[in-house]
Amino acid sequence: MLTPDTTRGTAAADTAAADTAGTPSHESFDAHPARARVRNAQIAGRIMPAEEAAALIPAGATVGMSGFTGAGYPKELPQALADRITAANAAGQRMRVNVWTGASTAPELDGVLAEAEGVELRLPYQSDPTTRREINAGRMEYLDMHLSHVAQSAWQGFLGKLDIAVIEVTGVTEDGRLIPSSSVGNNKTWIERADAVILEVNARQPAELEGMHDVYYGTALPPYRTPVPINRPTDRIGVPHLICPPEKVIAVVPTDSPDRNTPFAPPDDTSRQIAGHVLDFLTHEVRQGRLPENLLPLQSGVGNVANAVLAGLDEGPFENLTAYTEVIQDGMLHLIDTGKLVGVSATAFSLSSDTVEKFNARAGEYRDKIVLRPQEISNHPEVVRRLGCLAMNGMIEADIYGNINSTHVMGSRIQNGIGGSGDFARNGLISFFLSPSRAKQGAISSIVPMVSHVDHTEHDVDVIVTEQGLADLRGLSPKQRAQQIIKNCAHPDYRPALEDYYARALRTSYGCHTPHLLTESLSWHNRFMETGSMR
Repeated sequence: MLTPDTTRGTAAADTAAADTAGTPSHESFDAHPARARVRNAQIAGRIMPAEEAAALIPAGATVGMSGFTGAGYPKELPQALADRITAANAAGQRMRVNVWTGASTAPELDGVLAEAEGVELRLPYQSDPTTRREINAGRMEYLDMHLSHVAQSAWQGFLGKLDIAVIEVTGVTEDGRLIPSSSVGNNKTWIERADAVILEVNARQPAELEGMHDVYYGTALPPYRTPVPINRPTDRIGVPHLICPPEKVIAVVPTDSPDRNTPFAPPDDTSRQIAGHVLDFLTHEVRQGRLPENLLPLQSGVGNVANAVLAGLDEGPFENLTAYTEVIQDGMLHLIDTGKLVGVSATAFSLSSDTVEKFNARAGEYRDKIVLRPQEISNHPEVVRRLGCLAMNGMIEADIYGNINSTHVMGSRIQNGIGGSGDFARNGLISFFLSPSRAKQGAISSIVPMVSHVDHTEHDVDVIVTEQGLADLRGLSPKQRAQQIIKNCAHPDYRPALEDYYARALRTSYGCHTPHLLTESLSWHNRFMETGSMR
């Protein structure tokens, strides 16, 4: 139920759109660098400050915002909305909104809205510390979803009504088409499902992004769904713009702000060891004839370990690589620069500040090698399976039978979310999960008797890798898996305890197919919560 603001509600939003359509834009914006990028006169007539645009969002609204891994999110409207929420709450007029995005965003969106205690429900993924605090304190609801499922769920109505879409774009064409920015995410779906659209036109995004995107408008719900016609990672099957009727746009906010880019630490010894095990495994698979010499399309999760694997590929023997993934990191851009990677499909960038500067200076050169798609296509299960992606993702912990916890600390505290790892792990040709064998200066083992939360079952996990070694679980029974994981992946500080647990479970477990001691299986987590260490 929407609760309109006392001065501007949903009806006011419609009135504002009509009023501004035929009036000149604010004079202060005439010289703004983003002004020239709005080439459609009708949409240009709706330029206004972020504060005025935020006033068009009523209390209780569901807002679909752009943004994926800190790329392409609105930069100014969320702060203006947070200020308005703070003022309303201080005046005793409780105001909260529901926020949908593509994936994680940045402090300028998730952080400011969470700090204002202005979010009732967040979906489908987050990585913001303030948002995480609010979720774990029970003050914010959070729906953690497979990223490929979000658009379908929105169309089926399970998520409820979408009131307003807030989308960052690089520009607007003469005929009103929207030029996406550094992520596509769920923007297509938000624009189609929302009653009204607010645009942030960001002059800081390179104009050369135009033509890099491939927005597919052929999706449908069953029984009208047809195959997605992608046979190679860089196949283009859509159009380079987002389609939005100009009359649906109720406000345009010019901005000139960079994406919030997270620096990546240089690969440390642990990351390099993990990468070395992965590269040795891939080399062995090529020699066995199970992979071609240029491998198969790569998918890599975000983080320093993933970048270390990509750095290892640059030094390895593999040429003419491709990627069908959700995020392009520094390592992938470097592989393009060195000629190792000839094409990549994704939905967003996640680059460090230095790499962003390089990309912005050469965006036109990268356009022929990079395709940015909606996340329902970049993560599409059928396409991932048909291409045979090699899926490499991080984890919080694995148990001795190969179940993976990617999202929760000690079983109940959310960290980030499942993201796209399930889309690729379940459907890729080979599913890798990577992690250091210990965390918190050795107080936590990443290999435990039983995971405290399950995101990926043992049926979807092929290979587990830590700096200690690699466990190839394909074709193994549960007891065989346990032996390989304990032997190859557990840290020596914890290996004897795991061996002892497994041996006693073999003797006294209720059943011997997947032996467990249910009175002890989560005792390591309890010990950590009580003493600060699993040891």
